[in-house]
Order: sequence, then C-alpha cells, then structure tokens
Amino acid sequence: MSEPKHILITGATGFIGRQLTERLIERGDRVTVLARNRVKAARLFGDRAAIVTDLAALPTATRIDAIVNLAGESIAGGLWTARRRGVLLGSRLAVTEALLTLVARLTHKPSTWVNASAVGYYGAQAGDAPLHEKSAAGRGFQADLCRQWEQTATRAVAQGVKVALLRIGIVLGSDGGALPALARPVRWFVGSVLGSGRQWVTWIHVDDLLELVLFVLDQQTLAGPLNATAPTPVRHAELMTAIASALHRRLLPLAVPEFVLRRTLGELAELFVDGQRVLPERATALGFRFRYATIDAALAQLFGHDRHHRAAPTPPAASISGSP
Repeated sequence: MSEPKHILITGATGFIGRQLTERLIERGDRVTVLARNRVKAARLFGDRAAIVTDLAALPTATRIDAIVNLAGESIAGGLWTARRRGVLLGSRLAVTEALLTLVARLTHKPSTWVNASAVGYYGAQAGDAPLHEKSAAGRGFQADLCRQWEQTATRAVAQGVKVALLRIGIVLGSDGGALPALARPVRWFVGSVLGSGRQWVTWIHVDDLLELVLFVLDQQTLAGPLNATAPTPVRHAELMTAIASALHRRLLPLAVPEFVLRRTLGELAELFVDGQRVLPERATALGFRFRYATIDAALAQLFGHDRHHRAAPTPPAASISGSP
C-alpha cells in the first residue's frame, strides 16, 4: 500500500460508498464524505470521517489526494419517464460539475479521480460478442447516461487530474445491490427466469469492486475506462439457477415472457431482458486478481452466513410475487 491519502467520496452513504469508506478508514486513509444527509452520514461514520454537505465549504488550501465519485440516483428505482430520466442524469452531472468547480479552485489538485459509470455504456446488446474497454458506446438511454457522465468527469483531465472511469456490472452483495431482489422470489418458491434466459448478465462481487477501487487509487498512471466486472459473465438462466441451488430451492418451470416485461416496464425492461457480455480486459492485464471470479464462488460466499435457506419458510399466500 502507498502512503495514506486524503480522499473525498461522494455517494458515501450508499451501498457501495459506505463499504468503500469503511475500507479506506480501516487502511489508514483520511476520508471526507459529501453527503446530502449529514445525520445519516454521522450515524454511519461518526467522527471517523469528515462530513460536508456543500463542497464550497472546503477551503481552497485543502489538500485532497483523490476523488471517488459514486453519487447518482438508482437507475432501477423507477420507470424511465421523461421526468425520471432527468433526475437520473441530473443527479450525476450536478455533483460531477460541483467537483469540477472544486478542483478548479483548489491550490493542490488531486492526482486521481475515480468516477463510477456502468456497463450500460455499451448499450443493450443481444449478441454473444465479448465487449471490452475499446468497444464503442451503445445506443439508448443507458448508453447516453453513462457517456455524458464520463465525458463530464473527464474534463478534470484539463486540470492535470488522471481520471479512471469504472464501468461497473451488476453488483452482488448480501445486504444491497441486485442480489437481495433476485433472491427474494427464489426464497419464497416463486423464482423464475425472465425472458429467454439467454441474455448475458455481467456481474461483480461487491468485495472485488471495492478492491478494484483501491487498486486504481494506488496506481500512479492508471486512467481511462476500466470494466469493473467479474471475468466470467453468465446468462440470466444460469444466474437464477445458481441462486436457486445456493438457496436449496427450485425455479418455477415457466419464464416471465419478454413482451410482458417490455409492455409493463417500457425501456426499463432493458435491465432485465437485454444484457452485455463485458470482460475486464484492462484489470486482468494490469494484474488485478478477482477473489470471486465465478458466480458459484461469489454466491457461496454471499450466502455462506445466510440462515434463511436452512429452514424452508411457508410463504403467506397474499404476498407471493414472481417479480424480482
């Protein structure tokens, strides 16, 4: 590990941000978090991290060595109406613009900026061709959202900051991310495959994602796009079968038809019935080692301390739902 750093984190109270903040504190870094809710941030971190609600409050002489920008509303938090799209884009760009303003006035510029993005950058891909960091941006709302966010963050390069863009896959964790929603219907014996089941799911264990962020922070020259994904993407049916196996359950024999999801969810259905086969070529080439390289290894760890699968619950009839 390099010398301790002063790291500014946005989105620190979210699923990924709070765990990253804890790891940075544990390894001896000084952390400042930008939070909309000071009370929530104080409850999570106490006096172990400095908390600001406005970047303008940071003095110009503040020495910040690195920025990790994770702030943004959840893309799966609601239908992609025109209003919702504006919220999703605005929540990302507003914080990123504020960070650019901060960097411009700081006497000591941060050396590194790690910016969250997503594999949605590559758009909804129906084929089996693997995608890597040099693959072209896709089409559609997901791709436009990621592209605009990346372009905005990359403006920090003009201030002498190296910017790394993490294109993150579906994050699997036991207490957040996509896994609890995927596992819930399986636990209650109503889990099923969505659409054809052949769509690719590009995923990453939350611990590997956190280690990859730390890896990037400690690199002297690493910049540009970096796929934050496990090296073995799986098809959706394989993922659901693996979850069912880990929980000692069976999936329903009938899949939820693709046309039902598209009619119900509109373009949001892309998250469930389309996919991308994205590979972490740069991370692998740079020597990063994934602790959880396969879906079976990831689920074994995530469900390892799970007691719910040991006794089969009797689901109340009124609460059964086949949607994840």
